[in-house]
Amino acid sequence: MASHRKPRTRILKSASTKRGVLGVTTAALASVSLLSQSAQAAPNDDKPSISEVKKKVDKLYQQAETSTQKYNQAKEKTDAQRKKADRSLDEAAERTAKLNDARRTLGNYATAQYRSGTMSQTATLLLTEDPQQFFQQTHVLDRMTGRQKEAVTDFEKQQKAAKDKREAATEELASLTASQKALKKNKQEVQDKLAEARKLLSKLTAEEKARLAKIEKKKQEAARKAAERAEQARRDAEKGGGSQGGSHSAQAEKVLAYAKAQLGKPYVWGATGPSSFDCSGLTQGAWKAAGISLPRTTWDQVKVGTKVAKSDMKAGDLVFFYDDISHVGIYVGGGQMIHAPKPGADVTYENVSYMPFHSAVRPG
Repeated sequence: MASHRKPRTRILKSASTKRGVLGVTTAALASVSLLSQSAQAAPNDDKPSISEVKKKVDKLYQQAETSTQKYNQAKEKTDAQRKKADRSLDEAAERTAKLNDARRTLGNYATAQYRSGTMSQTATLLLTEDPQQFFQQTHVLDRMTGRQKEAVTDFEKQQKAAKDKREAATEELASLTASQKALKKNKQEVQDKLAEARKLLSKLTAEEKARLAKIEKKKQEAARKAAERAEQARRDAEKGGGSQGGSHSAQAEKVLAYAKAQLGKPYVWGATGPSSFDCSGLTQGAWKAAGISLPRTTWDQVKVGTKVAKSDMKAGDLVFFYDDISHVGIYVGGGQMIHAPKPGADVTYENVSYMPFHSAVRPG
C-alpha cells in the first residue's frame, strides 16, 4: 500500500500545483486586462474639456494682449527715441563743422604770425589740438588783436557746444538701445504666449475645433443682432427727437462708421490698419476718423476724455477691460461693442459682459 500512496501524493500535488498555476495565470490575465483598460482610459480622463481649453487659451490671449500693449508702448518710445537720436547726431555734426571752421580761423592767424615772425610762441600753440589753456594766459591775450580774441572766444564756444552735443547724442543712442531691447523682449513675450495657445488648440480634435468655432460664431451673431437692434432704436429716437438722438453726436457716428467698415478684418498684434488691427489700433483709427487723436496704448487711451459709468455708456465710447486695462473696444449700444478680439479672430461684435469690465471713457 505504501508503494501505491507515493504516486497518489505526487498526482495530488501535481493537480494542486496546476490549479495554483491556473489560478495565478487567470489572476494575472485579469490584472493585465484591467491595466490595459486603465491605460486606455487614462488619456481620456486626463484630457481637458473644450471649455477648459477655451478658458486657458483665452487667458493666454489676454496675457498676449498685455504684452502687445507693452510692445506698442516700447515701439512708440523707440520710434520717438530714434528721431531724437538722429536729431542729436545731426546737431553734433553741425557743431563739429562750426568747431572746424573756428579751428581753421585760428590756424590762419597762427600761420600768418609764423610767416611774419611775430608771436611765434602763440602761433605754435594756436596750431595745437587744445590751445584753450594757452589763450587763458593774460600776457598772450594782451598781445592779440580784437579779431584774434574774437576768434579764440568763438573757438572755445564752438568746442564746448560740440562736446555737449556729442554727449547728448551718446545719451540718446544709449536710450534708443535700451528701448530696442525692451521692444525685442515684449515681442518675444507675445510670440511665446501665442505659441502656447496654438499648442493647446492643436490638441483638440477636428470635431472639437468645429464645436468651438460654432460657439464663437453663435455668440458673435447674437452680439451683432443686439447691436443692430440698439442702432435701430437710436435711429428711431433721433427721428422722434428724443434725448438719445440729441446726445448722440455726429462725431460718434463717424467713429461707428469707421469701426463697422473694419468688421471682418483680422486681428494682428501691433497693427493699426488699414488691413488689420489690434484692439487699441482699431480704437485709435476710429477716433482719428472723427478728428480726435488718441494715444497708441490702452493704458494711455483710458486717460483721454471723460470717464462714464457703465450704465451711462453711449455709442462711440471706449470700453476697457481687465484689471491691467489690456483690452479696449468701441461701444455701439445695447450692451454690445465692436473690437479687435484676439489672434485668429476678426474685428467683430461682442457683448461687453464677455470680459471683466474696467471702465469707460468718452473722448473729446
